Amino acid sequence: MTASLCRRRRTSPMDVDDLLSEILLRLPPQPSSLPRASLVCSRWRRLISDRGFLRRFRLHHRRSPPLLGCFVQTPDVLYFKPTMETPDRVPCDRFSTQFDDVFLSLGCRHGLVLIYYWKQRQVMVCDPVNGAQHHIALPPGFDMLDVPIHIQGAVLRAATDVQHFQVVLVGLDNRRVISCVYSSETRDWGDFISTPPLPPRDSSIFYKSKPSMLVGDSLYWLITGDFVRIIKFDLERQSLAVIAVPMDMHVRENFQCSIMRADDGGLGFLFLSDFSAQLWNRKTDSDGAASWLLGRTIELDKLISLNLHEEKAPLKIIAFAEENNVVFLLTALGVFMIQLEPLQSKKILETNDFFMYHPFESVYTADTSIGGGRDGAEILHCT
Repeated sequence: MTASLCRRRRTSPMDVDDLLSEILLRLPPQPSSLPRASLVCSRWRRLISDRGFLRRFRLHHRRSPPLLGCFVQTPDVLYFKPTMETPDRVPCDRFSTQFDDVFLSLGCRHGLVLIYYWKQRQVMVCDPVNGAQHHIALPPGFDMLDVPIHIQGAVLRAATDVQHFQVVLVGLDNRRVISCVYSSETRDWGDFISTPPLPPRDSSIFYKSKPSMLVGDSLYWLITGDFVRIIKFDLERQSLAVIAVPMDMHVRENFQCSIMRADDGGLGFLFLSDFSAQLWNRKTDSDGAASWLLGRTIELDKLISLNLHEEKAPLKIIAFAEENNVVFLLTALGVFMIQLEPLQSKKILETNDFFMYHPFESVYTADTSIGGGRDGAEILHCT
């Protein structure tokens, strides 16, 4: 009997490092997963602590990262607000960032934060986990734009690349939408791209509290003015387009809408009407003609546990987490996260100040301290 057990142990997949690594690679991407697994035994800790494994783990979960929290920009500072519960709650000071000049946060994606230094005419890509910073001068055509409301941008990484990133800038210049792409691999900006002029007397601006949305192979931004419209940048074709929204809206109502991913993975649009949220889907027929179709409607006053009808301040959409399908709403009694699928709500802040919120969706591995180091210990402290 003993010999038989030994033979089974010798042939068990758990005894082969490569196979065991493949199993550990499929642990959930929550921050507590790897620190918990590293406590099983010294062998697991050795495999999980390997930097090659950590890179593979982040890459494996790149398109399904947890919503760790959001970066909140006040007039004076950019700080991290965690949104997960223990044991996955990342400490507030873990992603502390310091900036030495007047700046504007443009958004987060794939574990990176994009910052615009409008006085210095440059952008900065920051990795909050390791503190790495890349300062990039604005390309020709953008360095002459006089006010920050005329520039928006996005940072992203390719699905199979954890080292390099791209920065996509879009701007408004003489009623044209302009764009340019930076590659960290070539360390240079690409070709200058522009659209035909927008309609005359159209005083458009970018809505700064609404970062870009990545849907498929395209980035989208909202611009507001006499009308609300959507800017589309096709990453593969390197082309720009202007898209109409489901209904005409005046600039004063821009906090009532947001670009989102539809249930089928295509372009969606979220619109607040009183205390209801309308979810629209953009469909293309067999002839290539695109139109908006109303999907479902969510009664927010039944979802959020407060009497919205008695509050004088209207609801405001302040952010949308694209990978987790979560909308951030500002109410008179604080900031709420609304998970659209499955439908649920959670209050995360007491403030009713209108700041800029940038959801931070990333695979956080605490790779320098798994197995008893500072970060892993803090995450597991309340387990």
